[in-house]
Amino acid sequence: MFPTTEEGGRCTFSQGPIIVGAGPSGLAVAACLAQLGIPSTVLEKANCVASLWQHRTYDRLKLHLPKQFCELPLMGFPSDFPKYPSKHQFVSYVNSYAERFYIRPLFGRSVETAEFSPAAGCWRVVASSGEVFLSRWLVVATGENAQPNEPHLPGLDCFTGRVIHTSFYKSGNDFHGENVLVVGCGNSGMEVSLDLCRHHARPCMVVRNSVHVLPREIMGVSTFGLAMALLRRLSVKTVDRILLAAAYITLGDTEQIGLQRPKIGPLELKNSTGKTPVLDVGALALIRAGKIKVTRAVKEFTRTGARFVDGSEEDFDSVILATGYKSNVPSWLKSNGRLFTVDGRPNKPFPNGWKGEDGLYSVGFTMRGLQGTSSDAVKIAADICQQWSTHGGRHLQHKRPSHV
Repeated sequence: MFPTTEEGGRCTFSQGPIIVGAGPSGLAVAACLAQLGIPSTVLEKANCVASLWQHRTYDRLKLHLPKQFCELPLMGFPSDFPKYPSKHQFVSYVNSYAERFYIRPLFGRSVETAEFSPAAGCWRVVASSGEVFLSRWLVVATGENAQPNEPHLPGLDCFTGRVIHTSFYKSGNDFHGENVLVVGCGNSGMEVSLDLCRHHARPCMVVRNSVHVLPREIMGVSTFGLAMALLRRLSVKTVDRILLAAAYITLGDTEQIGLQRPKIGPLELKNSTGKTPVLDVGALALIRAGKIKVTRAVKEFTRTGARFVDGSEEDFDSVILATGYKSNVPSWLKSNGRLFTVDGRPNKPFPNGWKGEDGLYSVGFTMRGLQGTSSDAVKIAADICQQWSTHGGRHLQHKRPSHV
């Protein structure tokens, strides 16, 4: 049983679920609930919806998949949007989405703790504003990309140049004429290296592990769309063989330019580990032309650059960490409802990781992009609606938990 709120604190009971996060995942759940007549309280630490897209992405970013694979539930993209919408177009779509479903997040409410009380039968969510929110249901929508992943790299603290994570990277124009070390070769690492080249910087990309690189399109058809169509009739292994054959014909042997492929296929790897293949939008051509240098892992950083595992050493003006993101759930969720692992990810693989115990749900953790988000959002809203219909919204409103 929770203690009463401290004097002066504001305690609010939410008749519907509390949703933590106003990114695409949180908005999708709120919209699906609204369509079913169920209110929700959306808490967002930033000052806008989709803050990662608005504030932590580079200028040249476009959706890697065609727009039909990136739509949120109940509302498609405008018909005049291109096949691969830009960052700014996606942000306008998300803002329109929130407006259409009358979603009004409470901004500036970073969640400090969320804990379930068996005695009270509800979740108690404490925000940085000092407010306390109570509800029978809690939807964790902070997603897989809540905070930058910045691994410890030997000697980086001694490096005297500029060091930033890709979440702070905007344009290669800020690095004009510089030697830049890009640590990481996923989609972000590849695109940042490409952007640096186009602004006359000299990128060197660190490839620490094997990576699948596929063409974004095969003969004008989305590689992802083609894979989804083939999977309706063929096994994952068979589709992987087709994709790799097409990649070899289109892109050539990537191992010759320092990009070794994993031993298992791209779709099988994605299903087993969540590691997404890189969809090439031009970086490979620049690697072959020698404009993007590829190197193996860094052994240690020096004051002026880096020393690599092969014994070579090079000076750099800046280092960009394209090392991805991670969940922040462990820092604030105190009762995980047997849903999350210690690193803040659902402990069951897609499509079964959306529901825990005690009214706890997760959305945006599928490692399957916005399609996975949409799938989970629909399921969560339907599940809550079933409980809502069984017990009755009015009943819940008048039976507020006591001693919280």
